[in-house]
This record gives sequence, C-alpha cells and structure tokens, in this order.
Amino acid sequence: MAKKTILEMPRQNGQPAVAHSRDTIDELTRRIRSEMTPINKQFSWYPMIQLAEEDLRQYLQDPIESLPPSVRALLPKIGVVLAPYLEKGAGQTGTAVTETKPVEAKLALSARVEQDSLIMLFFTVKGEQVADYHYFFYDEIAAAISHRWPKKVNDVWHSLLREELSSEMHGEVDERSWRLKQALLRRPMNARRDGKPFREYARQSFEDTMTLYLHGICCDIDVDTGPRQLPSRCLRKRLELLKTLFPPPHGRGVFPEDIKVKKGENVPDWV
Repeated sequence: MAKKTILEMPRQNGQPAVAHSRDTIDELTRRIRSEMTPINKQFSWYPMIQLAEEDLRQYLQDPIESLPPSVRALLPKIGVVLAPYLEKGAGQTGTAVTETKPVEAKLALSARVEQDSLIMLFFTVKGEQVADYHYFFYDEIAAAISHRWPKKVNDVWHSLLREELSSEMHGEVDERSWRLKQALLRRPMNARRDGKPFREYARQSFEDTMTLYLHGICCDIDVDTGPRQLPSRCLRKRLELLKTLFPPPHGRGVFPEDIKVKKGENVPDWV
C-alpha cells in the first residue's frame, strides 16, 4: 500500500497555525485570511485538520471545477476552511471551530463569514462523508448566489414559481423552502404572488434548487422521494431553467443525456 502524504497545517513564525479552544469563525477569518493557499485566482483554502494529499481533489478541485463559469462570475473571492468541527454559538457568541465534537444539537456542518470582497466558508470535516461535504459546499455557494442574482434570474425564477403556485404544485426541494411555501400558502390567494413572504420563499427555493443543480453537475446523486418532494416533472423544469441560466462547464452535464459517450467507450449503467 502506498504511503499517504499528509498535508500539515500552515505554519506561522515556524509554529503550526492552530485554532484556540474557542476561536469564533469571525476571529479566525481575520487571523488567517492572509495565510490562505491559492487554488486558483478566485478560490483559496486553509486546512485546520490534517488531510491526505490524494483527498484534496475530492475536497477542493472537483467541486470548484464543477462550478459553472456564470456562477463564479457572480461570486467574490472565496476562502475554504476545512475544520475539525464547527460548534453553533449561543446568544451573541458566534459559531466556533473546535477540536472536540459538540453535542448533536450544537454541531454545525458549515458556516460562512463575509468580509469586504471575501467570503470565507467553514466546514466540519472530521467524521463526515465527502458526499455530505459536497452538499454543504454547494449549499453555501447557492446561498451566496441567491443574494447576488441578476435581475434576469430574479424575474424568470419568480415567474416560474408563480406558475407553480397558480397550478397548486405540491412539494419543494428541501425542508427550508417547504416551510416557507407552507407559510405562503396560508396567506390569501392575492397575497401569494408578491410581497416579502413570496420573495423570502423564492430566494430559499432558488437556493435549495441551485444546491441540487450544482451538486448534480459534480456528482451522480439521487433525489429522495417523499410526500414533501416536488414532482419530478416540475423539478426537471426547474433544473432545465438553471441549466439555461448557468450552463455547466464544458464536458460536464446535469442529466444523463448530457453525457456524450463516444463510440467504443464503456457506457455507465446509469446512462
């Protein structure tokens, strides 16, 4: 078996740069932003946990290279911090990086800090599956995009949701947009098509659907079925719209038919 190369944490003044026992992510962002290692012109990273070199592609290159160019164009510089654990704060205490796993109720799997022209993304890595990390990575990216979307994207997404609401389309992509949709449906019919509740629901539904879309470009994923899930025909319509607005990078696809298989190549079972 080949020996793994372990990447140690960056050093400051000859000493390992480690988090103090209760450093919040805001404090850490100020301390380490100048110590980030570039991945490309837009993304950089900082390890707060030892990581095998061969794992870097799964944690960094693969998810970043799968981002559509039009998505990256809407983002500022992004820092990715791979932490042992993130612990939710209480009251005015912010989310903190810890070496010891918090109780389940206080464990956070991702968090972000926005400072000037930088978004710092923090992730719990220890004990978590890479597939779950990918989900939270794209969820944070989608959240950032949902607050920066151009007017064209805003208008067409709102129009699509109004069509769904008019046809009483049941379900949503994730729990967060499901709850906001249920609150919206309790309002009078004429109040469902605009106003703050509609805009909050629209932003969250975009974030949840965008997370699924970006994750699907990077990985072969399955969508769980259930009583709260958006019907497949409606979900596909949303994904096709996002594909038009944010085309995948060259050579990558969203749907099985997007994968171009040359003659003589092995065809994956799922195509």
